[in-house]
Amino acid sequence: MAAGLAAGALWGLSFVAPRMVGHFGMVDITAARYAVFGAISALAVFGRPAAVRWPNGRQALAALGLSVLGFSGYYLLLAFGIAAAGTEVPSLIIGTIPVWMMLLGRPAGLQMRALLPGLLLTGAGIALMIWGAWSAQHGAGGGARFGWGIALALCAMVSWTIYGLLNAKWLQRHTELNATDWANWLGIATGLGALLLWVVAGSDMATLQSQPDGMLFVWVALAGGFGSSWLATILWNVASQRLSASLCGQLIVSETLFALLYSFVWDGRWPEASEWVAALLFVLGILASIKAHR
Repeated sequence: MAAGLAAGALWGLSFVAPRMVGHFGMVDITAARYAVFGAISALAVFGRPAAVRWPNGRQALAALGLSVLGFSGYYLLLAFGIAAAGTEVPSLIIGTIPVWMMLLGRPAGLQMRALLPGLLLTGAGIALMIWGAWSAQHGAGGGARFGWGIALALCAMVSWTIYGLLNAKWLQRHTELNATDWANWLGIATGLGALLLWVVAGSDMATLQSQPDGMLFVWVALAGGFGSSWLATILWNVASQRLSASLCGQLIVSETLFALLYSFVWDGRWPEASEWVAALLFVLGILASIKAHR
């Protein structure tokens, strides 16, 4: 549980990154983050014993497929969604992942009625925050762009939900896998995909060098590649091997809470009363879900 919550805290940073360096292209932001992830993973691989250093063919194919669902494809959709709709609503849409993970991945014997308190509390928090953000955006005249951001965030949510379920099943079926090795293989696959994405759709080096705040872009890429990708993936794999998919899904609520916290810090404002209440509902939903699983 501690590993899952820590992963959520690190993932939350990725929600403010597109706003910090939003003048760069979203493809460039995504490719830079995951190229760093891939480079760190490749270096880490050589610290492992030769016998377990590289995946076999089946493991490599699984890593390639999951890397698109859970990393490059997911974050590209999310980054465009954040650019269109801001941080708060996309983070809340991603916050519905626990609901889908709990419904689709609950272990045998866990009755649905035991999950209802956590589901209701989480759903109430999400509904409250989306209602407030939607009202504010319509009042500011940004309804169409906001709606496009919501659609992209929904696609990102579907992508990561599928990744979360498939990755958990893979790790639980292959308990011989070391969580760090699997994170490194996912990272290498993601890094290769990021380089391909940049070659196909990214900006050229001259355009990147002409942008202001180039060093901030580099620092954001390093923080995202190391903390929000490599380290967070290891922590998540640790949680996925020890907890059911449904409980892991509920722990993802921490990602939403931290994303909101970082967003408020970046905006330099305190949460509104409705946002405080929504955050409290999220926390209560986590506690109710933990109780149900125990």
